Amino acid sequence: MSSRIEQLIDEIEEFIEQCPYAKFSNDVIRVNKEELQELLRELRMKTPDEIKRYQKIISQKEAILKDAREKAQQMVNEAAAQTSELMSEHEIVQQAYARANQIVALATNQAQEILDNATRDANAMKEAAVQYTDDILGNVENILDHSIDVAQAKYDNLIASLQNCHSIVVSNRAELSPPTEEVLPAQETQNDENTSEEGEKGGLDLI
Repeated sequence: MSSRIEQLIDEIEEFIEQCPYAKFSNDVIRVNKEELQELLRELRMKTPDEIKRYQKIISQKEAILKDAREKAQQMVNEAAAQTSELMSEHEIVQQAYARANQIVALATNQAQEILDNATRDANAMKEAAVQYTDDILGNVENILDHSIDVAQAKYDNLIASLQNCHSIVVSNRAELSPPTEEVLPAQETQNDENTSEEGEKGGLDLI
C-alpha cells in the first residue's frame, strides 16, 4: 500500500501532464497556480508524518538490542546456575567444570548471534527508511525544479513581449514627432536669402 506522499507525487505528475501547452509551444505549459500550491501544501504537511513514522522504526533498534541483551543474560544466568548445581557434588567436579564451560560457551555464542542479527535488522530498517525518505524528497525536488523552469520560461516570454511592445511604441512616437533639426536649416536658408535681397536693394539705393 503506497503512502499519502507517493499518492501526492502521482497526483502532481498527473496534474502536470494534464496542463495545456502554452500557445505556439510544445514544451511550455500553463499551470493553475492555486491547484499546484494546494498539492504542494499538502505534500509539505504529510512529509513530516512519514519521516516520523520511519524514525519510529529506527528507534525500535534500541528495543530490539535491549531484548537481545536480556535474553543473552538470562541464558548466561541459567548456565551459571547449572554450573553451580554440578559443582556442588565433589565427585563430578571435573565433569561439571567441563560441562559448565560448554554451556557458557554455547550461551555466549547464541547471545552474540542474537545481538548480531538484531543489529543487522535494525541497520537494514534504518537504511531502508533513510533511502525511502531520500527518494520522496528527490521526487519533490524534481517537481519543484520543473515548476521553476516553467515559471522562468513564462517570465522570459513576458519580458520579450513587453520589450517588443516598447520598441513599437518608441517607433510610433518617432513617426508622430519628427526631429526639429531638419526644419532649422531650411529656415536659416530662407533668412539668409531675405538678408541677401535686402543687402542688394540697399546697395542699389546707394548707387
